[in-house]
Amino acid sequence: MAASSSRSRLQYLFHLAQDNLDFRLPEITSLLSIRGKAFCPSGTFKEKAPFWCLDGLSEEDVRSVMARSVCAKSAFELWGHGHTHDELRSSLLNYSAECMSPFMRADSTYRINVYTYNKTLEFTDRIKKIDAMEFLPFEGTVSLKTPQHIFCLLEDYGTDPNDIPEHPHYIYFGRWIVDGQRELIRSHSVKNRHYIGNTSMDAGLSFLMANHAKVQENDVVFDPFVGTGSLLVACSHFGAYVVGTDIDYNTIHGKGRSSRKSQKWRGPDENIRANLRQYGTEKNYLDIMVSDASKPVWREGVQFDAIITDPPYGIRESTRRTGSHKDFVKPPDGLYAECHVPVSQAYHLSDIFTDLLKFSAQHLVTGGRLVYWLPVYRPEYCDEMVPLHTCLRLISNCEQTLSSHTSRRLITMEKIKEPEEVDEPAHLSDPHFNAYQGHNAFREKYFSGVNKRGGKEDNKPHVNGE
Repeated sequence: MAASSSRSRLQYLFHLAQDNLDFRLPEITSLLSIRGKAFCPSGTFKEKAPFWCLDGLSEEDVRSVMARSVCAKSAFELWGHGHTHDELRSSLLNYSAECMSPFMRADSTYRINVYTYNKTLEFTDRIKKIDAMEFLPFEGTVSLKTPQHIFCLLEDYGTDPNDIPEHPHYIYFGRWIVDGQRELIRSHSVKNRHYIGNTSMDAGLSFLMANHAKVQENDVVFDPFVGTGSLLVACSHFGAYVVGTDIDYNTIHGKGRSSRKSQKWRGPDENIRANLRQYGTEKNYLDIMVSDASKPVWREGVQFDAIITDPPYGIRESTRRTGSHKDFVKPPDGLYAECHVPVSQAYHLSDIFTDLLKFSAQHLVTGGRLVYWLPVYRPEYCDEMVPLHTCLRLISNCEQTLSSHTSRRLITMEKIKEPEEVDEPAHLSDPHFNAYQGHNAFREKYFSGVNKRGGKEDNKPHVNGE
């Protein structure tokens, strides 16, 4: 009973990747919430730090997070830590013997690794650090190739590569538990994907969005701006059934010019379904339809477990919807088919997000999440510009910088109630509505550039990628 009580109070150490820093905390807290952990990081999480200590969790919780996380590299059961090796030694000597003993038996094999962040050590220095751990009561046999247990000494030398200290800022020692899913970024790279487009979402970001949305097995996930289906690929990997719509007929059906440099036209089997087939998740494919997001085709009562999307910004893909700016008078009976209505008109970003939030409030299950990208002009951005809805609670707002003057923000919202007739997107009556309307000029501001001296627009276009 004492050993069980000791193990219930264990601390765990997450080694975090150093890309997409703004996305790491929301991803892990979202994954913990799937386990029913209403986790609050308090002061333990540091935005740029490579390590994060957590308590109040079980090893099953940790393994569940690492089975999906693309932000965390590895997780450890933390045995000791300190600013110096002397502090580390004292911490380890005070660690529970009951927690250590199962991994130090004479019939076991083990290995000790040394990892240094922001500093490279010579092999001989690594061996010295391993030898310095001989005070621990290891009774098993060292096995470098196939150990039963792996332990790791982790040293943090700060985040400034131009100012590397002689001694580490902080030191950790613990038992390796499991690695994260960083391999998914390589295995699902769009470079090797069967069907891609000009704006196919990066694999790492696609999995991040699925994790922020808490996509789980047997969920039904919808993407109203599906494009070439990168987000559906990520969601189907976690066992969700996927469906999407897009206004572009050629993209939906895989027709027209190819986005690959070495290929002029798309092949006969280049489509979203083939992408899911490539990764063994075709059974999760429901359907893809040509449809205008401003005029949803779904009947009342249809609901999704998550809505995940990347709306067009008007940079590489145009923002269009069906309709006409011209006045249209209904003709006499029998002449309607002879009348011509232009195929499409401009679909302003502010209208896109108004429609998206309204649709999500109606067609998400309660507790379901909406995850989408919001493009912003950084010099003018403020948090009040993020569109809100009375039925949706803002969960997180993460920035990905595109250039010196533009970025896009990953917005995660959760449905908290069913809509009523009086419920409308909150910004319609909000004093910051004019600032939100500023998104309509995002394309012009994207290409305008910013004068570094005075912050004024210049005439030279900046064409960084989305």
